[in-house]
Amino acid sequence: MTNSTWNKFRPYMFFSFFSALLFVGFFARAAAPSATSARWVASWGAAQQIPEPQNALTPDDLDHAVIRQLVHLSVGGSSVRIRVSNAFGVAPLRIDSVHVARAISSATSAIYPATDHAVLFAGQDSVMIPAGAEYISDPVDMAATPLSTLAITISIPDAPIQQTGHPGSRATTYIAHLVPTSAPEMPHAHTVEHWYFLAGVDVAASAQTASIAPASIIAFGDSITDGHAATTNGNDRWPDDLAARLQANPVTRSLGVVNVGIGGNHLLTDGLGPNALARFDRDVLARPGTKYLLVLEAINDLGALSRMPGATAEQHADLVERLIAAYQQLILRAHAAGLIVYGATLTPYVGSDYYHPDAASEADRTALNAWIRTPGHFDAVLDFDRAVRDPAHPDRMIPTFDSGDHLHPSPAGYKAIADSIPLDLFMR
Repeated sequence: MTNSTWNKFRPYMFFSFFSALLFVGFFARAAAPSATSARWVASWGAAQQIPEPQNALTPDDLDHAVIRQLVHLSVGGSSVRIRVSNAFGVAPLRIDSVHVARAISSATSAIYPATDHAVLFAGQDSVMIPAGAEYISDPVDMAATPLSTLAITISIPDAPIQQTGHPGSRATTYIAHLVPTSAPEMPHAHTVEHWYFLAGVDVAASAQTASIAPASIIAFGDSITDGHAATTNGNDRWPDDLAARLQANPVTRSLGVVNVGIGGNHLLTDGLGPNALARFDRDVLARPGTKYLLVLEAINDLGALSRMPGATAEQHADLVERLIAAYQQLILRAHAAGLIVYGATLTPYVGSDYYHPDAASEADRTALNAWIRTPGHFDAVLDFDRAVRDPAHPDRMIPTFDSGDHLHPSPAGYKAIADSIPLDLFMR
């Protein structure tokens, strides 16, 4: 190229160069949550399943329905994203409108109107979610306070053929018709204690008030993690209590806790909800910012065999062997994704009014706990068994920690479980 030719095209080349820089810079800013130190992490979530018939809404309930659902955040952030789910739908799910606001409390439909925001999907109010899919909203520029309660209101025009939800909410949901999604309150709404079509809330979290990078802890389990016997609207499941402990410690305030327990869940077979291995990717790996996985699963597998009359010693030994293999699969998949995985020992359940475990079932639980406690399997052990068992009767819970069914802890038992978890495990 001659000097004259270079001089002729040089201004355009510099213009193109600086245009490219501006283009790259624009998209870099658009992708950032808010500040340079913030990152998207999961603050709240619920594992999805097909609601059982007694927990599903009727077609009339869902015809032009407005559903307000309350969720309790763990970590806070400068903005939020809402995850809506049609994971078990068999046809596209249309949502006309979604709003999010700060709830006045966990026990009322009322919101602070000044905090109400429309939630958009690709810039639009409405969204059509394909069967089997989950959609993440555009970022909503609203401050999310740690341990606060959000009201998420969804407007659905038509009842889906098959619903997606989480029956064990331990939180009140409000269902109304002919009201806006921004309504300050819903005093005449029909109420249920289940969540529908709502899979998670992500926040743009910052490490400004903590010394470690923002991340999420996933509590993966069955009804003991889901919070059976916890207080409705009380937010006193053991993952809630753990989140409160993390927020009280200046070092760990940037960590979220997400409860993906499902009541009745099994490691090996589909019980209530898909088996643990089948739902692992959606409920664990798909959550943003996940760093730690806490596993408390298998009591329902043991209990199911205890309900079989005449179960043989060979059947018990085979079950323990297959459960250990399933634990190994969870560990392998978690490590492949770069997660740190902690195993929780199984809590006592002799005397269970549902499973009626015998000596062989208790021996199975003891064998699994011995494997969980053995170094070289999980990255560390959370000894929930030790936290709640009665020293005088180690196959049973301490009475004050027992909800009364001899299987699920009471709120005091859930707090003892959360208090037993060393917080320094989350400073690695």
